[in-house]
Amino acid sequence: MTTGSPSTDQTVSLAEAPMRQARNSAAFWAATGRARGHEVIRRRGFLAVDGDERAGLRILIQEPDLAPGELAELSELARRATGQVYAEDPYSATDLNHLGMRNWQMPVMLRLPGPVGAPALDVLRVRRPEDLQAAERVVIEGFELTGFEPHRPGELFPMDLIGQPGVDVFVASIDGEAAGACVSVVDDGVGSHYWVATASAFRSRGVGRAVMLGALAHLADLPLTLTASKLGRPLYESLGYAVASPSTWWASPAADA
Repeated sequence: MTTGSPSTDQTVSLAEAPMRQARNSAAFWAATGRARGHEVIRRRGFLAVDGDERAGLRILIQEPDLAPGELAELSELARRATGQVYAEDPYSATDLNHLGMRNWQMPVMLRLPGPVGAPALDVLRVRRPEDLQAAERVVIEGFELTGFEPHRPGELFPMDLIGQPGVDVFVASIDGEAAGACVSVVDDGVGSHYWVATASAFRSRGVGRAVMLGALAHLADLPLTLTASKLGRPLYESLGYAVASPSTWWASPAADA
């Protein structure tokens, strides 16, 4: 993984956004896998992180034209996975119906370099274990990650995660209490965001916007991609993101959306 810098002079078109999101997602999940001590499997057409029963298997499609052997290997990984399976295809080109997985679509979005406003709340870049655990709790609750309950500190976000090149975790707080969190990843001069979450007690108070602005402040001079949920899309559009293309996500029947 290579980190970007504020002086990076690089443009990304809407047509390139799915590929850049594919690469960034692979960088993020490879970093997550390394931090958790899970197996990271790299192929031309996909990257997979094979975790335990609670973490499951994460598959990141990297090319729109998987070779038959790659599809067969990917399918075998999914069949023998001990936990839930998620597959992310920013190209919406790979059919995984044969695995009995459900699917849905979310847009890949692109933000070109530009100014970023100041957050209305306190947002810090995580450096201490207690702050990382606070971010972890917010994300588990916000995304309803039942596979990580009961909570085991450091299981979702090991301390080694923020030591991975290009990876940062941010926490927004209200009255000293963690209210929102997100992860940013810079790879090959392009940034992206993951796990943008708000604790239930602080919803509808501008927390998502604040934590995004706090994270964007460090990446304002870079092109940025992300994959948006239906609820998140209006926020990202208001921050300067534009829809590039649909990304198809697949999940095993037991997996939560």
